[in-house]
Amino acid sequence: MINQDFIRQSAGLGNRRSRYRTLWRLIHTDPPLLVGITLLCCFGLFVLWSASDGDEAIVQRQSLTMLIGFVVMFIVAQFNVHLFRQWAPSIYAVGLGLLLVVLAVGVEANGARSWLDLPGLPSFQPSELMKFVVPMLMAWYLASRPLPPRFKHVFWAAIMIMVPAALIVVQNDTGTAIMVVMSGVFVVLLAGIRWRIVIMGFTALLLASPAWFLFLAQEHQKNRILTFFNPYRDPTGAGYNIIQSQIAIGSGGIYGKGYGEGAQSHLDFIPESNTDFILAVLAEEFGLLGVMFLIALYLFVLMRGCVIAFAATDMFSRLLAGSITLTFFFYVFVNMAMVSGLLPVIGLPLPLISRGGTSIVTLFIGFGLLMSIQTHKTANKI
Repeated sequence: MINQDFIRQSAGLGNRRSRYRTLWRLIHTDPPLLVGITLLCCFGLFVLWSASDGDEAIVQRQSLTMLIGFVVMFIVAQFNVHLFRQWAPSIYAVGLGLLLVVLAVGVEANGARSWLDLPGLPSFQPSELMKFVVPMLMAWYLASRPLPPRFKHVFWAAIMIMVPAALIVVQNDTGTAIMVVMSGVFVVLLAGIRWRIVIMGFTALLLASPAWFLFLAQEHQKNRILTFFNPYRDPTGAGYNIIQSQIAIGSGGIYGKGYGEGAQSHLDFIPESNTDFILAVLAEEFGLLGVMFLIALYLFVLMRGCVIAFAATDMFSRLLAGSITLTFFFYVFVNMAMVSGLLPVIGLPLPLISRGGTSIVTLFIGFGLLMSIQTHKTANKI
């Protein structure tokens, strides 16, 4: 009798779990990824409140942007990812068209002419959208060809990556251009490119770097690189941001000074304290433990992205999911290294923590694609 009751209870529990999974799959949502993103957003708003000195307008605007992002994510997740495979060339063409429009009528902000301010629409950065448009096109291009890709396929892939990157560089937005390039390169690497081609490309890049620095780099780009090697060459100018950031990180120690007690940020020693350098505020107020907690949240999202990529049932989905996950990792790594002085400052925000607009919505588009890949994989199985 006890065994029968136990069996009935186990069957009931199994049915509830099955209905639970079916419900999430019907709305095309991946619960672990959703939980990780939600925790990151909540923690980001918590840190932003302190970094912005309790400015309600900034926090409310960030909350609204995140809400819009969640809506966009759920909408994107409803589409079978193979529809995006079919649309990839058209989406890429539209993206290039928007970049050309920016060059003609774009609005300048923070030294970069990368914003579109069209009548009746909120201002946005088309260059941000290319962070997922380029890997989508690369996945479409390489998934339909023999893998590992041959040299000619890598060559044409490089052309398709460099065209939008060049248009973004002309807008004076080097940080976004690097992200766009890396998002496409990740797809090529995941496609199994031969090491010989990787070594050739890396060697060519190293050999071309001095020529770029001497003849093509703009003055502010040269200053950023020189400041990276020695911030104290211009402690009140180009090196000021990184020096103050390092002071804030070091003064936080292990446990931090307490929420809202960061002197470097609240006395305005850290410029861009609620955008690019918000990690310094977190480190000063919550110390090493606060930074480790944030890294743990990022790792949770990254691990879920890896699981989705490994479980994908076709090459296009696998390449796209892997690229989105690696791009998110690169985003986090570059900002943290930049704020710590391990990389030159290139103006990249900390994902879901820094104040932002188009960049946040773009991240949610990527998360929506991951959810689409995970929840439509049965229908896409080949």
